Parts: sequence; C-alpha cells; structure tokens
Amino acid sequence: MSEGSEKKGWLARLRNGLSRSSSRLSDGIGGIFSGQKLDDDALEDLEDLLITSDLGVETAAKLAAALASTRFDKEVTADEIRTALADEVSKILRPVAKPLAADAGHRPHVILVTGVNGSGKTTTIGKLAKRFKEDGKSVMLAAGDTFRAAAIEQLKIWGERTGCPVVASKPGGDTASLAFEAIDRARAENIDVLLIDTAGRLQNREDLMQQLQKVVRVISKQDETAPHDTLLVLDATTGQNAHSQVETFQSMCNVTGLILTKLDGSAKGGVLVALAEKFDLPVHAIGVGEGEDDLHPFEAGAFARSLVGLDG
Repeated sequence: MSEGSEKKGWLARLRNGLSRSSSRLSDGIGGIFSGQKLDDDALEDLEDLLITSDLGVETAAKLAAALASTRFDKEVTADEIRTALADEVSKILRPVAKPLAADAGHRPHVILVTGVNGSGKTTTIGKLAKRFKEDGKSVMLAAGDTFRAAAIEQLKIWGERTGCPVVASKPGGDTASLAFEAIDRARAENIDVLLIDTAGRLQNREDLMQQLQKVVRVISKQDETAPHDTLLVLDATTGQNAHSQVETFQSMCNVTGLILTKLDGSAKGGVLVALAEKFDLPVHAIGVGEGEDDLHPFEAGAFARSLVGLDG
C-alpha cells in the first residue's frame, strides 16, 4: 500500500472512530448556529456544548473566547464555526503531538507502560512493537503484568505475531525482578527497544502505586537514565476521570507521554483536548479499534477536524 493510500485509510478510520464524539459536537453546533449571529447567547450555548463534550471548563472558555475575538456579532454558519473550532483545537494540540521514537543512544531504549485496569496496555504494547519492528528496530517485550495469567499469555501471542522475544515469569512473580532480568537480556542480545508491561492499577490504591515506584527504582539501578519513556495508556471512555489518572501516575512515576485508546467506543474524545491544555504532556499515539493498524501516531490537525465532524 502506498503512503498516500495508507494515510487516507487511517483518516477514514479516525473519522469513523471519532464518530460518536463528533456527532455530539457537530449536531450541537448545527443546532446552535442556524443562520444567526455569534452573540452572547450563542457563545454560552457553544461553551456548554464543549463542556458536555468533555473538553473541560477552561478549554471550553478559551475556545469560545477565541471564536468571539474574530466573529462576535457577525452572521456565521455552522460549517464556519466547525472549521474555526477545528483550527483553534489544532493550535492546542500541535505542541503535544510528538511521535514515540527510540533513541539510538540507549540500547536498549526502555519504555515502561502503565495505566489502570482495562485501559489496553498489553494490546498497545503489541501494536507499538509492530511499529518499531516495521521501522527496522529489534524489540523485546517484558510481561510485567504478573497478576494476570491472561496478560502474560496475551503478550506472548503478540511476541509470536511480531517476532519479538518475550521475557516472562510465572503468574504472581515480582514485576521489579522481571524488569531487572529483561534489561539484562536486552543488553546481552543488543536489543534496540525494550517494552515493559505493568499490572493495571487503580490510581487510588496506594499500595499498588508504590509497587510501580519500586519497578521504576529497580530499572533506574540498572540504567540511571531509564526508563527512557514512561507511557500512561488512557481509556477514552473514562472521560474526565482521565485527569485524576494523569495527576496520580505523573506524581508516582514521572509520566513522559500519553496514549489514548478506545476512541471508537467513546463519545468522550474531546477529553484529549482538555488533557493537552492542562498537562502539556506529549500525546504519542491514539487508538480507534482493535486491529493491529488501529494505533497510529497522533496528528493534531486530523484529530481536530475529525472531532468536529469535518473531513481530514
């Protein structure tokens, strides 16, 4: 498949995946702006719509003010508002749209993957491994979610599918010890990228969060520059709860970047804009399905246009 065809295919999947989020915004804008001026009442209705679409109070106010600064008291159409809104959302998202890249100066480049139960960490690791392999990198996987036998088996399947060796222990093993062993093996085998899975943990369980901190400490003893990336995988369907997840994981293990999954099952895709505005953390990739190719590097403009129901 050519690069152009692949991009068109991804844009179609993105638009389809965001359809539940975009229909709420697009239909709402259509209901507010039907041949009327952008007056105070319309601005208030727009701000309310943005808040209920999970963009957050501060972001909603910022976007409404930006539209008012150039269009207040002017006749506007719904499509003009959608286009202007997509442009303003893009401005917020562009600074955080950063692909996940392996640093050749580190071998292995250690990527620790965290998140709450059910966020899609293990599947995300498999998809990241596939992308790194396609980029010519050697990849090793570490099955650090030792609490769930199913997670270990799932990662082994991804290892077979992508041709990546997997470091695993019996269920119930110590994740920190496994991470230590994985780094040793990755060094010995001259691996480019080591992806370490971790058990899903609720951000309000202090004991589990302390276990995660132990994993980070052990990795740092092996390599004081590692982990080189600590990713937080967020399930888009959780909406505003994602904010507390970012705050807690960031304080516990210095999150360096975000991946948002399950956008296709959610009407809450706007939360990504609120997260970008509040935390300014890199958004490396987004997922809009279960397929191997449904995790894609985050593109600000395409996301913004799809979010408001415009073609990419």
